[in-house]
Amino acid sequence: MNLGPPELIIILVIVLLLFGSRKLPELSRSIGSSIKEFRKASDERDREDEETPRVSPPANTEE
Repeated sequence: MNLGPPELIIILVIVLLLFGSRKLPELSRSIGSSIKEFRKASDERDREDEETPRVSPPANTEE
């Protein structure tokens, strides 16, 4: 789903009406810090996955 400029403007106007101009900086700061925390946790998980040795599954010896 692609959002064009008219759709984005409509969304921004609705957000402005819902939250008001005084709350927008606070809202954008909290969204930014949430994204930063998510990326940090994701990077830590990726590092842990790289550090964990990979063990191959046991071979199937049924005859």
